[in-house]
Amino acid sequence: MAFGPGDAIPPPRVLNPAATVRRAKTLTRPERSVAPVPLINPQSAHLPTGTSLSPRAEDQGLDAWRIFSRIVTFWAPDMLLESLGGLNDKHKRQAWREKIALCFIIACMCGIVGFLTVGLQKVLCPETAQVGGRYVSKGSVPNTLGVQGFQMNVTKIPSVPGANFTELLQSPGQDITTLFQRDAASYPSCQGLSFRAAVEDPCAGTQCPLGPLNSSSTLSSLGLVNTSLIVGYDWDQVAALENYFVIDGAVLNMNSYMSLHKLPIPSDDLDAAIRTMLQSTPGGSGRDGTRLFYYRSDIRAAVPCLMERYYAGNIDKIAPGCFVSQLILYAGLIVVLGLVLVRFAMACVFNWFLSERLAGPPDSFALNRHAISPAVLPEGANISIDNTNGTAPWAGPGGTKKLGKPPKGARSLASSTATLVPGSGPEAGAAPIVSLAQIGAELFAVCLVTCYSEGEESLRTTLDSISQTTYADARKLLFVVADGMITGAGEKRSTPDICVSLLEADPRFGNPVPMTYTAVGSGAKAVNRAMVYAGHYTVAGRRTPTIIVVKCGTEEEAATEKKPGNRGKRDSQLILMNFFSHVTYNDRMTPLDFDLFRKIHVLMGVTPDFFEVCLMVDADTKVFPDSLKYLVNCMHHDQMIMGVCGETRIANKRQSWVTAIQVFEYFISHHLAKAFEAVFGGVSCLPGCFSMFRLKARRQTGDDWVPLIIKPEIVKEYSQCEVTTLHQKNLLLLGEDRFLTTILLRTFPNRKMMFLPQARCRTVVPDTFKVLLSQRRRWINSTIHNLMELALVRDTCGTFCFSMQFVVFMDLLGTVVLPIAISLTYMLIVEMILNPPKSFEQAIPLVLLIAVLGLPAILILITTRKVVYVFWMLIYLLALPVWNLILPVYAFWHFDDFSWGETRKVEGEAKGEGHGEGGGSAPIQTVPLRRWEDWERSRLRKIRREERRRREFERMHGSYIGSENRLLTAHSEVFSEYGSDTISVSSSEDQWGAQIGGYNENSAEYPPPPAVLMPQALQSAESIAGADLEAMLEVGFDDKPSPASSRASSTAPRYQLSDRPPNGYSAVARSISPGLQPNTHVISPISPTRPTDAVSSSVGEWKTHAKKRSGGRSISRDPRYGPLGPLDPSSSF
Repeated sequence: MAFGPGDAIPPPRVLNPAATVRRAKTLTRPERSVAPVPLINPQSAHLPTGTSLSPRAEDQGLDAWRIFSRIVTFWAPDMLLESLGGLNDKHKRQAWREKIALCFIIACMCGIVGFLTVGLQKVLCPETAQVGGRYVSKGSVPNTLGVQGFQMNVTKIPSVPGANFTELLQSPGQDITTLFQRDAASYPSCQGLSFRAAVEDPCAGTQCPLGPLNSSSTLSSLGLVNTSLIVGYDWDQVAALENYFVIDGAVLNMNSYMSLHKLPIPSDDLDAAIRTMLQSTPGGSGRDGTRLFYYRSDIRAAVPCLMERYYAGNIDKIAPGCFVSQLILYAGLIVVLGLVLVRFAMACVFNWFLSERLAGPPDSFALNRHAISPAVLPEGANISIDNTNGTAPWAGPGGTKKLGKPPKGARSLASSTATLVPGSGPEAGAAPIVSLAQIGAELFAVCLVTCYSEGEESLRTTLDSISQTTYADARKLLFVVADGMITGAGEKRSTPDICVSLLEADPRFGNPVPMTYTAVGSGAKAVNRAMVYAGHYTVAGRRTPTIIVVKCGTEEEAATEKKPGNRGKRDSQLILMNFFSHVTYNDRMTPLDFDLFRKIHVLMGVTPDFFEVCLMVDADTKVFPDSLKYLVNCMHHDQMIMGVCGETRIANKRQSWVTAIQVFEYFISHHLAKAFEAVFGGVSCLPGCFSMFRLKARRQTGDDWVPLIIKPEIVKEYSQCEVTTLHQKNLLLLGEDRFLTTILLRTFPNRKMMFLPQARCRTVVPDTFKVLLSQRRRWINSTIHNLMELALVRDTCGTFCFSMQFVVFMDLLGTVVLPIAISLTYMLIVEMILNPPKSFEQAIPLVLLIAVLGLPAILILITTRKVVYVFWMLIYLLALPVWNLILPVYAFWHFDDFSWGETRKVEGEAKGEGHGEGGGSAPIQTVPLRRWEDWERSRLRKIRREERRRREFERMHGSYIGSENRLLTAHSEVFSEYGSDTISVSSSEDQWGAQIGGYNENSAEYPPPPAVLMPQALQSAESIAGADLEAMLEVGFDDKPSPASSRASSTAPRYQLSDRPPNGYSAVARSISPGLQPNTHVISPISPTRPTDAVSSSVGEWKTHAKKRSGGRSISRDPRYGPLGPLDPSSSF
């Protein structure tokens, strides 16, 4: 129900009221009853977190696959592989054996397909059976007559006395053998027999006007042409004809014999048998004399003679082998043509109807419904604060409560610190649900851009395209990850330098310091450091909040490694996935996570809880302006959608012949393959260059959240680094995007992976064959191994042949038999040219080929309405040997090559060097893990400690101005040791200071630069004073109201995204701190010549995230606004 501007807003409903918060309950109930077995290292699935298998646990014992690989490669002992092959490592030898075993299986499958296509017909229906089985039904072809069983075309009407051809042709196909002159010596099969039917002259006493039968000139003079086809009779025709009967399928015309011998011949057993069949046997359904004539040996000896003298044709039948062959042929035609047509039809239906609905804006009914707040932890782990008053979880309608320490029962076993527990009573509960109109049609989206060795032009193109999308800057966050201190081939500056140079840094954060985090790697590579740069990306009047994470490596790594900090694209994705997983679960954070939390909170004005979707884009991709909006609209329409990809087009299509042959391949893989899979909701691969994933989804009931891509099981399996088998390495190391899609579909088989053609992007594809070969080698091998796993998922959409599981199996089969398929295709084309088909059965393979190759051309004209794509299709068809023979065979033979090859090269990198390989067995450096409230408590202690030192310094020494006109004060403390936070709350030292960051985002010294963001975003959300936050984090809850002086202790101005006037930011509640005048221009340390007059968003009464990390207390208490904006759905968000 929609509410008008003057309507009263009903009070929010409380779905899960709770007096206490018990963190041990969080997400212990998975969405499915039984979680799938991990694809990588399933032995460690039930081990405690942090426990790993022994390095050689996988090597102990032999499973069936390893035994099979050794049987196949029995001819290559280890000694031979070491001496000749150079495979000195045990795992490399095993990978080589498994590669040979896989190639052996693929060769067997190709052989089976080739045999079924070509050899089966020759075995079941050999040439002799085909010749004997070429029948034409009697009477079916006009202007034909039968002579000795063969059909003759009558090319002219001869004038022969005693033979009226005009009358004979009125019954096409009838036998006229009795009209030709014949003698007994013309039938060698009759020699030695004494029966009258075998020895007498056939024309004795009868008229034979057409000349000798054994003369070719006779037939040509009569205009008769032999078609080499046998006249076929059915049983009804045999029954209707006088003096006709059948022996072993051969139709015999006995009219000449019966006219010569009208009476029975005594003592002639053959004559008695003939008359028994013609005169004594009922002929209503034809006369079959096979049993009678084969019963006695003397009569059986005369059967060849009868067939030679009186043969008129054959029963129209087919040999059993030929029948089975034809049955298989027609069945294959129906199945293959059906699949092609159904695939084509469903792809058209999706492109015409379904995709348009998904890309459209969400309707008002969907936005007016109430559902769980974005800032609520899943599974009822905390309570919401999003009510019309915007109160914090510790503040009920009566006002702010003084915080006291929680009872012991509120501490969970999984928590390392006290859990904040709201007071009991009716004032304690806050509504966990909001109207989705408060959030609006634009969800908070984080746009992840992973870069490795790209140049400035590629990076700028990608960031420009995302920043200039029609999506509001206030709702999107650019999250750029530079994978190590890398300099791309041909580049003058390193990739991190290029990224940081594109950023307009926020002066509040100063220069970042390296923060540790748990990386994807083994040994010393398991720990990495990264620096977080925060600011805005400005282009064409747009000002997009931006985070740049530069992976710089540990100190030892920076001194010794060529690529310090490099861990691969998967590690870059996991920085984001781990961060949002820790935020969503309120789980323990690394120092990098906490640094990201603080900077995202300040930049966006909301805590990271509010982000629901993540767009993953490669650094060489250009996103179309409306694409981000379309993808988010698709997420709005169906909460069961957990991932969606758009169409990827080629930006350099005319650069070389290599790029030209890829244009149609990209088009058909999206508009035919992915569109068909999207009907089932099971797109098997969301490309890493342009896809959107849902971080968390609301349940159908709307009362709770389901984490998806940030689910711990997903994150843990995706972050595996210890892989030993060839199958696991092909899964994990060659195609991150496909593997991520696979584990999502395995974990959530009832949810959907979609394709949206309205969302488009352009990317740069390989322009040399060497790079294309390397790229497709990775893609093909990754595809095969991932489809092998998806084919085993039983809970996907559909059943039997109409299921996603069957589609995946057919894709897998079609991929591995590509070499034999293209070989048979060209063999078919050559055969059709040399021997054109004469019947429909012979033309069936040609029909299938035309359907497979022609329907995509029709799809092009239907979906794009651009004839130019037909030209690209012709280029693709000319390159079919490359796609279906060269690339697959090369990929199959390199199953044991797990490097990225030539796809991404950096300066000085040798071939085969992978991302983050090695690491040795150095001792693993521990990464501190603490919950957000623990990090925040330490940060507040550090600020208070430094402020106390500053005051002490000024009291003892006074204020002095240095040579650079800078105020001399006490330096910030830095500790290099980790340790447990076991010191008392009142202690003046904090061992976590070094892991917090040497900046204070709440300092009024460096206000934020001006920005152009959406108005009304969080207009009513108000923050809690710093003194309140300190009290909350240190002493807990208390029912007594907080002292009135707590607010007065806030000494710095406060700023929010929605508090700006039309020309920039302005302060909402500004209180002047000592030494800072209201109108003083402060010089930015990043841009010294540019003064900034705006005010920090998080100083003094900043927004906090104690347990519920979002929201605040409203000063105006305007009932028209909630914490996310206007409650009236008709208002513009």
